[in-house]
Amino acid sequence: MHLLVLGGTVFLSRAVAAEAFARGHRVTCAARGVSGSVPEGATLVRVDRDAPNGLDPLAGQDFDAVVDVESMSVTRVRRALTALGAGVAHWTFVSTCSVYADNETPGQRAESASLLDPAADDADETDRALYGQLKVASENAVRAAVGDRAFLCRPGLIVGPGDRSDRFGYWPARLCAGGRFLAPGSPENWVQFIDVRDCAAWIVTAAEQGLVATLDAVCPPVRWGEWLAAMVRAVGSDAEPSWVPQEFLLEQGVTPWMGPGSLPLWLPMPEHGGFMTRDVAGSLAAGLHIRPLADTATASLAWEQQLGLDRERRTGITRDNEGELLSRYDEGVFRARIV
Repeated sequence: MHLLVLGGTVFLSRAVAAEAFARGHRVTCAARGVSGSVPEGATLVRVDRDAPNGLDPLAGQDFDAVVDVESMSVTRVRRALTALGAGVAHWTFVSTCSVYADNETPGQRAESASLLDPAADDADETDRALYGQLKVASENAVRAAVGDRAFLCRPGLIVGPGDRSDRFGYWPARLCAGGRFLAPGSPENWVQFIDVRDCAAWIVTAAEQGLVATLDAVCPPVRWGEWLAAMVRAVGSDAEPSWVPQEFLLEQGVTPWMGPGSLPLWLPMPEHGGFMTRDVAGSLAAGLHIRPLADTATASLAWEQQLGLDRERRTGITRDNEGELLSRYDEGVFRARIV
């Protein structure tokens, strides 16, 4: 199979290219070539997807399958479909679980969950607030052009080696330091994510098998308590969680999910109960394989160590901030007990 990856130089798209080459496929990566390098064995063709004829350097080549990981621009997606769609047997578009309109109802499935309205044709394709709607519009463009041979892959949070968002990596980095740590909300809450290597492997398998479907790419839901305990074991730490209610964290200005001063992956409940409980039975039946959490944890820690455990982070609270929050919470609990 000759696979064209629109991208191929960073994170998921690079992992797809590497996985495909490892399986013996011919791999071409079409990218500007400024964000990173293509994996060993892949061929880079420099393109400019912002230019109307920016994919012309690919003219004359025959591809069996295309993988497009475009994050925001519907215009880029449509240009790629126009330039390449007629000549390939399979097309994968990497969308997102952020296309869903209902983030509260647990246990939703990709085939029946309600979606956001698609972004308007004149929408600002750089507006992060429109991320989910732009992805819906891109999905619609893919269906209209190559829907009979398309796999629409909707990942949740993609984690593992190559992730620079700090959202997942914060946790193995913090846990390996040991000691008492702040755990957000309740141990009974749910969390979901996907190892970048598992997502990439499924995308390549889908191209090999000609999978035509719209499915979520996340692991089955796991309880926060079980997830953190497994992570502690995986990194070989003596870390002990102190569970702090979400009400206290919100009162203290701790940000959910991501960003400076946040506790990564934590989302307030019940309003986000559906975001971390996607029903992925259909995905598993269609070939998605989820590796053991210990593998993701140790690989993520190794990546964090490569980046530098003490670096300034995009996401997460500092150790000093964590200590202050735990002290304030302990003081409040003590006062409540003596009143």
